[in-house]
Amino acid sequence: MEICFRTVSNRLLSTVLRTLSICPSSMAHRYTHTSVNTPSHGGKGVGDPPHGFDYFLVLDFEATCDQKNDPKPQEIIEFPVLKVSGRTFETEATFHTYVTPDVHPQLTPFCTELTGIIQDMVDGQPSLTQTLKDFDTWMGEEGLLAPGVSSVFVTCGDWDLRKMLPSQCSYHNIPVPSYFKQWINIKKSYSKVTGHWGKSMMMMLRNLDLQHQGRHHSGIGKKLYL
Repeated sequence: MEICFRTVSNRLLSTVLRTLSICPSSMAHRYTHTSVNTPSHGGKGVGDPPHGFDYFLVLDFEATCDQKNDPKPQEIIEFPVLKVSGRTFETEATFHTYVTPDVHPQLTPFCTELTGIIQDMVDGQPSLTQTLKDFDTWMGEEGLLAPGVSSVFVTCGDWDLRKMLPSQCSYHNIPVPSYFKQWINIKKSYSKVTGHWGKSMMMMLRNLDLQHQGRHHSGIGKKLYL
């Protein structure tokens, strides 16, 4: 698994995100007026990333679902993030946890079939509220909250941070941490690089001659390719 993190994910990121050296702000999607993080120091020193980000935080949630109608509300059940160096595109650290759904604690057979997540994986795991606290601690321990350190989340689509996390936080009446309010949609970045819309992860992999490995609908599995 770690070999895939350090090869396939790096190739896709370095290929697709190279246009960030030209227009970083236009590549980051924002649903508030919060601006995209940029380095606080003046000018570019030796070894500074040309696109302006010290780290890319590659994120992909998995959530409760059903074949015809998704549970209301949908709830995050897998929460994975890769910390990828903006200089080397090497994966430096990983945050990963399964999350216990509070409202609909029983996973549907369809959800298990789609994601590979079985009931035992989520039973007894942290709630979303606790997971967000744990993630904030991890962000601090990894130096991502330090002054002068710039980072941005990377997602495959806008669903994770435009819809899923805000809707669940709203349901539980908890604030969305400010660092989740800006991100790069890799599909839009891919379209800027290739001139073609990145309809799906599988299509982007094929067009970049990257071999698919592992399970597609798995949060930690999909991060192998981003």
